[in-house]
Amino acid sequence: MTEAELATQVMKRIEALARVTEEPGCLTRTYGSPAMRRANDRVAGWMREAGMTTREDAIGNLIGHYPGARTEARAKTLLLGSHLDTVRDAGKFDGALGVLLAVACVDYLNARNKRLPFALDVVGFADEEGVRYQTTYLGSRALAGTFNPEDLKRVDAAGISMVEAIRAFRGDPAALSDARRGPQTLLGYVEVHIEQGPVLDKAGISVGAVSAISGQTRIQAHFTGQARHAGTTPMDLRQDALVAAAEFILMTEQIARDNPELVATVGQIRALPGASNVIPGDVTLSVDVRHPLDEKRLTACEELHVKARSMTTRRGVVIDWDVVQNTASVSCACQLSDLLIEAARRHQVFVPVLPSGAGHDAAALSTIIPVAMLFVRCKEGVSHHPGESVQADDVRVAIAVMNDFLDLLARQPDG
Repeated sequence: MTEAELATQVMKRIEALARVTEEPGCLTRTYGSPAMRRANDRVAGWMREAGMTTREDAIGNLIGHYPGARTEARAKTLLLGSHLDTVRDAGKFDGALGVLLAVACVDYLNARNKRLPFALDVVGFADEEGVRYQTTYLGSRALAGTFNPEDLKRVDAAGISMVEAIRAFRGDPAALSDARRGPQTLLGYVEVHIEQGPVLDKAGISVGAVSAISGQTRIQAHFTGQARHAGTTPMDLRQDALVAAAEFILMTEQIARDNPELVATVGQIRALPGASNVIPGDVTLSVDVRHPLDEKRLTACEELHVKARSMTTRRGVVIDWDVVQNTASVSCACQLSDLLIEAARRHQVFVPVLPSGAGHDAAALSTIIPVAMLFVRCKEGVSHHPGESVQADDVRVAIAVMNDFLDLLARQPDG
């Protein structure tokens, strides 16, 4: 198939995968769910059609292998891919595009009986979004060997432990160390992803290279007050956990507004007992803080924590502060990024180089190997929303860029 035909195939597969969901009426695929099982099985079939052998590792990452021309022990592997899980009520391109576009590139090689000096592994990561267990990059951290065993103790909203979820997904929690890939065997990791921002769309440009990925902190804040009767408790005697949480949310917004490039989001909140005539006594919420510079992000988180403690003391409410995740900012590898830019210049006059405010599996893998990313234009930068939209011609350009990138990398002395 031509690159245009492959782009059409990718778009059709995106639509098919979007119908694989655990929630009728919207797209949701969380880690270890039956929908994720169906997604892995469907994509594995497409990988095999493209000439790859497939397997799943101990945490459930789907891996399609395309051998290289070299068989000697020093031959290395380049990782391509992205994630197959989604947020709740997601768009269809986030994650899935990177996996299916990588499959298309292998299909392009296989149809021409072409082998590169290195092998290709296309990875569909089992969990990047962190929706179910509130900690991201489960799949890529397992592959990088940085998975935290303490996370196995986490339970989801239904009380199902991560250990149980891994087993139900045909994984093996006792063998997660076996999922680690030795950095000495890998050339690097390259991820194609929708931009999730408006820069490319405003510029009218199909693709851009990524310079760096912002650092991220995820916090779970738990407010404990006292649940009392809403009609008989005077306002000055209340220990309202939800009002404290509301003040905290505004505090979070203000700290972000006061710090350029800092973004902070409270995305989840649960208030109990959840009755209209009872003062909320127990509230849990999530906080997501990001900044390109780690020092500024960590300083802002500490400022927020200090102010929150002062505010809750004043209100007679107790706050428990749990830092669920700290991910450092990541610079993309110059050698891989330069080759991506060179390849992209064959297809568009100007190739913007821009940072990513979103997190990606590349951030987790950067701890062991060089990483690079190619952004694809998405309409108005809308993402994590059903309105996500990507044009087939931009997918064609991205496939062509990646094909040329692989050719350029194969010509490198250490390729």
